[in-house]
Amino acid sequence: MDITKLSVSRKDIAAYRGDLLVICMAQPEQGLPSCDERLRPLAIKAIELGDFTAKKDEVLVLYPDRALEATFTVRRIMLAGMGKIGETEDACVLKETCRLVAGNIARQCAKIKAQSIMISLPDLARLGPGGVAEGFAEGVVLGDYRFRKYKTEEKDVEPYSGLSKVVFHTLSKLSEVRQGVERGERAARAANAARDMANEPGNGWTPSRFGDYAQGLADRMTMQLTILEKEDMQRLGMGGIIAVSKGSTEPPKMVILEYRPAQAAETILLVGKGLTFDSGGVSLKPAAGMQDMKYDMCGGAAVLTAMQVIGEERPDVGVVALVPATENMSGGAAVKPGDIIVHYGGVTSEIVNTDAEGRLILADALAYGIEKFHPCCVIDLATLTGAVIIALGHHYTGILGNNDELAERIREAGRCSGEPMWRLPLGPEYSKQIESEVADIKNTGGKPAGTITAAAYLQKFVGEVPWVHLDIAGTAWEFTEKSYIPKGPSGIGTRSLIQLIRNWSAFSSEN
Repeated sequence: MDITKLSVSRKDIAAYRGDLLVICMAQPEQGLPSCDERLRPLAIKAIELGDFTAKKDEVLVLYPDRALEATFTVRRIMLAGMGKIGETEDACVLKETCRLVAGNIARQCAKIKAQSIMISLPDLARLGPGGVAEGFAEGVVLGDYRFRKYKTEEKDVEPYSGLSKVVFHTLSKLSEVRQGVERGERAARAANAARDMANEPGNGWTPSRFGDYAQGLADRMTMQLTILEKEDMQRLGMGGIIAVSKGSTEPPKMVILEYRPAQAAETILLVGKGLTFDSGGVSLKPAAGMQDMKYDMCGGAAVLTAMQVIGEERPDVGVVALVPATENMSGGAAVKPGDIIVHYGGVTSEIVNTDAEGRLILADALAYGIEKFHPCCVIDLATLTGAVIIALGHHYTGILGNNDELAERIREAGRCSGEPMWRLPLGPEYSKQIESEVADIKNTGGKPAGTITAAAYLQKFVGEVPWVHLDIAGTAWEFTEKSYIPKGPSGIGTRSLIQLIRNWSAFSSEN
C-alpha cells in the first residue's frame, strides 16, 4: 500500500501482462452496456443474462479463454460498473463516482490478491481527463488502505500486502493525466497518514509524536516549526491546555507549523484538536467504548497531514497549522468540576464537566494563533461533541462559524472531496447557555444544542476574525460506508482542507 507505484500509459490494453485489467463501464439509459469489441466474446453472455449491468458498485471478473489469449495477455479482466452518468452531473459528483469505482476496484483486488493492475480510465467530458485520473488515483489509494502494524501474521498464511503497481491507461494527453494522478495520490496518501495516526494506540501516539511528525515535515519541506512546551504555556497563560493536561504524566505540546511562500498576501490559520487520549478526566467516561477515545486527535491529524500536501505543492497563500496536543486523564492533580481557569488572553472559565475538554485546549490555541499570526481567516477541526452525532449521524460534519463566505467555501470543498458538511446556527441565545455565575463563561451549556454551545465557547476567542469550526466527531470514524473508506478512522478533513487551499482565492471578510 505505502509503496504502491502509480504510472500512466497509452500502450494498448491488450498488451498488459499484470494480474488484472480493469475496464470501467457506464450503465446506459436503455439497452446493454457496451465494451471493447475485443472483449465482447468474453463478456457478452454475462451482459445478456443481466449478470452485469454496469450499475454502481457492480464488478465482474472474467478469465480470458484460449480464443482471447492470443489477444489479451493479462491473467484476469474486471468489468467495473460506474452506474448511470447524467449529462448534467457536475464535476464534483463525477469525481466522487470515480473515487467510489476505484475503491470497489481496490476491494476486489484484495479478494483476488491482485498486486499489479491496469485501470482503463473512462472518458467523462464534464470532468476532463485530469479530473478523472485524480478521482481514480485518490479512490484506489484510499481504498487500498490497511493498518496491520501490530498484527502478528500466521506463519503459513502470506498476508495480502496491497497493490504494488497501478497503471492508468488513457488515450488523452499524458501530461494532463499524470498531473491528475499526482494530485489524487498526494491527497490520498495524506489522508492515509491521518488514518495511521488515529489507528495508533494511545500509548503509541502521544503529544510528542505530533511534534515528531511536524519536525519531519519541516525538515523535508522547508517549513518553520515551533513547539511550545508546558513551561512556555504556563508563562503565556494558556490555562485551558494546562488544566486538561494536569491529570496526565504525558507533557502537553503546542505544535505550530508554518508554510510561508515568498509573497503571501494572506495567511490561513488551521487549528486541530490533538487530544491523544480522552478518559473524560474526573468526569470519567463509561468504560464501554472508551478505547475509541484514542481517535480524539483526528482534528490534529487532519491539519498536519494537509500541511504535508501544502508543503509539496507550495501554494501562493500562507498556511499556519496549530495543534494543541495533550491527554485528558484523571490523575491526582487533574482539574475538577467547579474549578476556575484562566485562558490565554484573560477569559475566565468555570469547569462544569472535565469531559468537555476539547474546547478548553482549542480556546487557547485559537486566541494565541490569531494574536500571533494575524490570519485572514481561521478553520478549526475537532472531534468535539457527541451531540453532533445525534444531530447529523455519521454522515455529515457539522459546520458552525461567524462568516458566511468562509463557511460556504469549506462546505463546497467538502462536497467536492466526498466529505459532506451541514451548517448549524450560532447566535446570542446559545452563548447565553454558557454564561457562568462565578466566571466569564462555563465549559458546557447542558445537553440542549450541545454542538452549538461548544462552538459558542470557541467563538469567545476568535473576535471578529472570519472563523469556521468543523465538528468531526461523527465522521472521523464510523463514517458513512463507502468503498474507499475503511472501518475505523476515515481520515476526514484532510482532503477537504487540501481542496480548499488548492482552489484558494483572495478572501474578503465582508459577508
